[in-house]
Amino acid sequence: MTNNILLENQYKRTSLFEKENVNYLVRVLKRFNTVPKINNINIITSTKEPDVFKIIPNKAIIIGTSFLNKPVLALVYLRYGIEWQLWYKALGENKDDTLLCDVAALKVTQIFYKLLPKDDKEKLEPLNFTLLDFIKSEAGVDIDAITKYKELQAIHGIDNTNSEFKESWKPIVENLAMPTEYLLMSGGDLRLNIDEVGLLNKYGCRPFPRPEAFTFASSTATSVSNFAFDKTDKVRNILIGNSLKYGFEKTTIDFSELLKTNLRKIFKLYDGCEIIFSPSGTDSSLQLAGITQITTDKEITHVLVASDETGSGVPGALKGCHFENTTALNHPIKKGDSIEGFRDVDVIKITFRDENGALKSTEVLDEEVYKAVSETHKLGRHVVLHTMDQSKLGYQSPSDDLIQRLNTLEDLSMQIIVDGSQLRLDPKDVKNYLNKGYIVTITGSKYFTGPPYSGALIFPKDVSDAIHAVKTKLPVGLTQYYNHSDWPTSWYCAEDLPSGFNYGSYMRWNAAMVEMDRYFKTPVLYRNMGIEMFCNFVEDSIKEASFLQPIYGNESKSKSYDNEEFGIRNIRTIFPFFILKDNEALPIDKVKKLYTLLNSDLSEQFKDSPLETIGLAAQKCHIGQAVNVKYANNIPSAILRISLGARVISESWVNRDISLYFRNIELQMSQITVIIKKIELILSQPQLLD
Repeated sequence: MTNNILLENQYKRTSLFEKENVNYLVRVLKRFNTVPKINNINIITSTKEPDVFKIIPNKAIIIGTSFLNKPVLALVYLRYGIEWQLWYKALGENKDDTLLCDVAALKVTQIFYKLLPKDDKEKLEPLNFTLLDFIKSEAGVDIDAITKYKELQAIHGIDNTNSEFKESWKPIVENLAMPTEYLLMSGGDLRLNIDEVGLLNKYGCRPFPRPEAFTFASSTATSVSNFAFDKTDKVRNILIGNSLKYGFEKTTIDFSELLKTNLRKIFKLYDGCEIIFSPSGTDSSLQLAGITQITTDKEITHVLVASDETGSGVPGALKGCHFENTTALNHPIKKGDSIEGFRDVDVIKITFRDENGALKSTEVLDEEVYKAVSETHKLGRHVVLHTMDQSKLGYQSPSDDLIQRLNTLEDLSMQIIVDGSQLRLDPKDVKNYLNKGYIVTITGSKYFTGPPYSGALIFPKDVSDAIHAVKTKLPVGLTQYYNHSDWPTSWYCAEDLPSGFNYGSYMRWNAAMVEMDRYFKTPVLYRNMGIEMFCNFVEDSIKEASFLQPIYGNESKSKSYDNEEFGIRNIRTIFPFFILKDNEALPIDKVKKLYTLLNSDLSEQFKDSPLETIGLAAQKCHIGQAVNVKYANNIPSAILRISLGARVISESWVNRDISLYFRNIELQMSQITVIIKKIELILSQPQLLD
């Protein structure tokens, strides 16, 4: 009889596999997918020693069969064992440094445990095992008292009692001894934190894959894909090895510069343009506000176009005010307070909609922008014009004609910023803006479906050279927000920023660029045909649903430059709609409740219904968050949004087969049908919205 069996080859019909336990077991196994993949490490179950947990360095992890009757316990222990093996491999030839493996694996597994659902942690609460007690400890890992962890040596059998924790290891453990899913939610702000039940953040998504959900939420935020997560997890493994071999600081600087180089390649940007990474789109606005403070001696006015369809914290950030209660570098601050070092500025808000909620015409918007800029110019102030190229509801403003008209104003002191945060742009669009001298703000987390909070500023060469020549430092309060490594190293103004690194931002950008790369590898003909095919279907589906009312018409988008070629910016890819009940728009609170229900498993609410209805209720559907918009006759309401994301295209081309590609597009179109049917199902049960 075989005493040791590879875990994946074992399936005995025990009570664990009974009907009532299968869904629970499947959920645990799905979470196991976030554990790093390591070559040539076997996970072996032992029947001879059912209570054993043992690491054979660089070869195997042996886990007793008794653990498998407690799947969450097995998951946590295997997470520790695999992380230990990962660091052991990273040691290279220095295999005596297993103390680092003990400490790093423990820290990672402690964080992994904290990110488990509340129900799973409760299952572990009454259990007492040496390793589990370390993992559950609230104290965290204390590298100044490493002797307390000597009991961990028994797991791998290597005596490291007399070893010392090297100083060079500290920044590596501090920055990289974290699960990849935790890195993807770090270095932002509290909005990235996940709840302990559904493991969702404020945006309805999570920092590890959620393939069970139908997801068309790219106008807001999207859970990271399996493909991008695995690629980013492998990068973490490489960074650990390189940090141990070449040093942490060199490895991190090289990684940051590599990311910027890769972004330039993806968008075919010329040499000389500079990139600043930022934790979020609002942080990009604060960075711009800080730069403007030192590049002009004039009084400053920011003209913010589409102020009602940009991030809620942007106006405050432009004024130099804190926009949350904690910074990306985890400094506690008070929302609304002034940031040290900023002088007073004016912000003129220009909204897309009038006081009754009606969308303004291009002519009206252009006239408002012209008036704001020209009157500010008469006062001798410097103008920062923030234009919008695709808002959260899919609009652009001002027009190219308006920009040409502004350029006729004599001695106008103005810098144009293009808010391209949705990044529903092709490389030629970004290059065109830079060639005109505009600064472009982008994110990797909207259209390209990278993890939320991956922002960046792209500066044209002339603007970058002008900033490089400035011999004034940035407002001192920005030292609480940004690290020097995120900014161009040649800029004197950023020299006082701290020397740390925001690995959360780097990892989110890495995942976003994985998505960008595979999107642009889809042949342009099929890519564009897929975009039109999908978007036409979404538009028609919303119009055909009597309980949905689109807020877009047949409007043609204003173009910032003439272009007869098809482009992502020239087709509607965000589809906002009101939800109607008895021919009246739902009030704001019920729209928000419906959004949450749509993204949840409601099968319990329909357990006495036909199987088809139960399946529909169970399907989790993640679409764009509610945005407050007034309905006809000035009635307060809100809209939801279904949006095309790059993943619709890239994941359809995964087989590189034309017929399968269009079939995959059709399968995702069928998911749109399910989403609309679930909205109808929820509306049929009014008590769900109470």
